[in-house]
Amino acid sequence: MILSRRARGACLGVVLATLAVLGGVVISAAPRCPQHCRTEAAAALPAPAPSQDPAVITVTPADGSTDVDPLAKINVVAQTGMLTAVKMVNDAGKPVPGVATPDFKTWKPTVPLGYGRSYTLSVSSRGPGGVPSSLTSTFETLVPSNQTEVYLATPGGAPLDGGRWGIGTIVVAHFDEPISNRAIAERHMIVTTNPPVRGSWYWVDNQNARWRPEKYYAPGTSVKVKANIYGLPLGDGLYGQEDSTAAFTIGDAHISVADDNTKQVSVYDNGRIVRTMPTSMGMGGTETINGRTLSFWTPPGVYTVMDKANPVIMDSSTFGLPINSRLGYRETIPYATRISTDGIYLHQLNSTVWAQGNTDTSHGCLNLNGENAKWFFDFSVPGDVVEVRNTGGPSLQVWQNGDWTLPWSEWLKGSALH
Repeated sequence: MILSRRARGACLGVVLATLAVLGGVVISAAPRCPQHCRTEAAAALPAPAPSQDPAVITVTPADGSTDVDPLAKINVVAQTGMLTAVKMVNDAGKPVPGVATPDFKTWKPTVPLGYGRSYTLSVSSRGPGGVPSSLTSTFETLVPSNQTEVYLATPGGAPLDGGRWGIGTIVVAHFDEPISNRAIAERHMIVTTNPPVRGSWYWVDNQNARWRPEKYYAPGTSVKVKANIYGLPLGDGLYGQEDSTAAFTIGDAHISVADDNTKQVSVYDNGRIVRTMPTSMGMGGTETINGRTLSFWTPPGVYTVMDKANPVIMDSSTFGLPINSRLGYRETIPYATRISTDGIYLHQLNSTVWAQGNTDTSHGCLNLNGENAKWFFDFSVPGDVVEVRNTGGPSLQVWQNGDWTLPWSEWLKGSALH
């Protein structure tokens, strides 16, 4: 094709303008050109060659890593290009499920890894220009020198596996090994309630933490507990063996008030008094036997129902008082509702009916007649509140099931996070 001088000049102007723009200089008034000139000018510029580079892939942990924490970050990332397939298997050939981001740039497993296992990642990818490539990476997870389990239960040892519990229910997290790093354990023990309530953990010792709200739960509250300890380094080479969960619901508000001034137990159901029961509580005083001082008071404080049995064999030798001593005993007791770890019950005892309502004669328990003991036994559920007032002797301690006796400000001091 032969162009006129004018057309050739116009096309030359287009080429010069194009080169000026690529060089970072913008020409404000470029000559106009017919369509065929623009086409020829564009054809004169070479098209960029497609990239022949493979995708740049990083795998965490690095190939050949050992002693990898099973909770550590595990992922495959395409720094350039994109992932097309990722497969992860353990040393038994079992696939590990995973998920990729929508842009196919990152992949990670969706389940926790196991202790002392080896894993292989097989990765396929495409580079920016579509060039395919693949790689394989392996690593091994650590073998802990020691592991611990955690059990979620009530103070009486019953698992919190659903059902309805009392408004004073205490959650106990019991570890089967001593925990030296309580703070990291507590950060991973989560209690959620509906409606929300304020609560906190209290470490009784290095194996037992207890959780309670600031105030009694409202009836109908739902409670969920998660101890997410799997893979956690809990100090001194100890790792969490597996997670534990529990869920339960709070039932009716049962509060019983045992007043030693009146020698009566007043029982309230959702704020309404439903029964008044004469009782005989601890006779008071102490006695030292074999170098051990035993108390015969019913400690004042706020208890909760731990469990109940019908009957219970009560044996004074279990707390250091020989059966054949002056105050020793071994009896089969019906309708026994336990409220302390050291053996305080509300229970039937017909031999003290004469004293119930007027005289304290027991070793610390709250004696009731047969009818009242059976009624209270049937009425009560673990977590119900029993307040003991106006008795002598030292106050109820947390280890005795006196969680609610401790003021909230003192309870908070028992947390490893305060």
